[in-house]
Amino acid sequence: MSEEIQPNEGSAQAEDFRPVLPGGTIGLVGGGQLGRMFGIAARRMGYRVHTLEASPDSPAGQISDVEVTANYDDLEKLSAFAAAVDVVTFEFENIPVAPLEAVEEIRPVLPRPGILHICQNREREKEFLVRHGFPCAKHRTVSSAAEAAAAAAAMGFPCVIKTADFGYDGKGQSKLGSAAEAADAWNKLGAPRAVLEEWVDYRCEISVVCARDASGRVECFTPSENIHRNHILHRSIVPARVDDAVAREAGYLAVRIARTLDLVGVLAVEFFVRRDGTLLINELAPRPHNSGHFSFDACVTSQFEQQLRAVCGQPLGSPRLLSPVVMVNLLGEAWENGEPNWAALLSDPDVKLHLYGKKGPRSGRKMGHFCVLKPTIEDACRAADEAEARLLGRKRS
Repeated sequence: MSEEIQPNEGSAQAEDFRPVLPGGTIGLVGGGQLGRMFGIAARRMGYRVHTLEASPDSPAGQISDVEVTANYDDLEKLSAFAAAVDVVTFEFENIPVAPLEAVEEIRPVLPRPGILHICQNREREKEFLVRHGFPCAKHRTVSSAAEAAAAAAAMGFPCVIKTADFGYDGKGQSKLGSAAEAADAWNKLGAPRAVLEEWVDYRCEISVVCARDASGRVECFTPSENIHRNHILHRSIVPARVDDAVAREAGYLAVRIARTLDLVGVLAVEFFVRRDGTLLINELAPRPHNSGHFSFDACVTSQFEQQLRAVCGQPLGSPRLLSPVVMVNLLGEAWENGEPNWAALLSDPDVKLHLYGKKGPRSGRKMGHFCVLKPTIEDACRAADEAEARLLGRKRS
C-alpha cells in the first residue's frame, strides 16, 4: 500500500533539517502512555529521552532518562528542557502552542506547532479540511445558545454538538434531538465556541496512521476498524473489515492530508465509512494514536518507531502487517473487583499485554491494552472475546 502512494516532493523543512543519530536525545512534551511507548521505541534504538510533564512519575517519565516536572506553559523550564535535547516532539494535542513556538527558537519541534494549532481545535480542523477539499460532515460553528439552537434546527435532528477546543474520548460533545437540547447542551459545554455537525449514518469507523519524513516519503499502516464504548475506543480490528477500495481511499486521503500539512512525524486520520462505502473524515491527530497500538506487536515497524525515525531524520521503516490482530483497551473498570486475572489473560500465548504504569485506576481511564495475534481476523476477534472474559472472570455469553 505504501509503495503505491508515496509522494515525491520533500518537506519545506527538509533543507534546514539536521538528522539526529542514535545516541542523541529526544525531548518529549507530555508524559502519557503514548509517550511511554514512544520512549520504549527510542530507548531500543539507542536514543536518550527527556520527558516534560506536569505530574511526576508519569508513564513516559518512568522509562525516560530525565523527567522534568513542569507545566507546559512554564517558559523557563521549557527553555532549559529544550536546550538539553536535540529535537522536541509531543505525544498529545492538549499543549499550548505558544510555548512550543518559543521552544522552536531553541530546537526543532516536530511536527511543527502550526499543525498542532490546527488539529487541537475542531473549528480550525474543519476549516482546513474544507479549504483543501477533503470530505467531512456538514457543520456550522456556533458561539451562543441561541446560535446552537438555530443551527441545530437548520441542520436537522439528530445532530451533534462538540466543543471547538480540546476534545477527546467523547468529552465535550453531545447528541441532540431538539433545539431545546441544543441550547441546554451549549450551556453545559461551558465553552466560547462549538461545532455543530450533522449526524452521520455510518457503517463503521476506521482510522489510518501514516508517517511522513522531511524528504516527503510517506508510509501508511493498514487501516484499523474501531469499536467504541461510551465514546472511548474499546477495540481495534486490523485489517479493518472493509472493501479493499475503501482501505485504499482512506490511505490516499491520509497521505494527501500529511502532504498538505507538510507534516514531519506521525498523523492519525479517523474516518466514518458511510453505508454507500464513501468516507468522511472525522478527526486528525498529529501523533501516535490509540487505534495504532496494534503496530507495536503486529507490524515490522510500530507507529512509535515511525514517529522517532521521522523526527530524527532517519529512514522510515516498513509498516507491513505481520498478522491479523485485535487490540483491546483496558480501562479502570477492569479493576473494580480487584486485580484483573493476568495469568488467565496470558494463558493464550498469542496475547501481548501492555500496562502503562498508571496509579489509581478509575472509570474511563486507560490503564493498558492487550493485543491478540491470530492467523485470521475471525480467530483474533474470537480470541479477544475469550481473553477479555478470562481477564475479568466472566463466562462468555
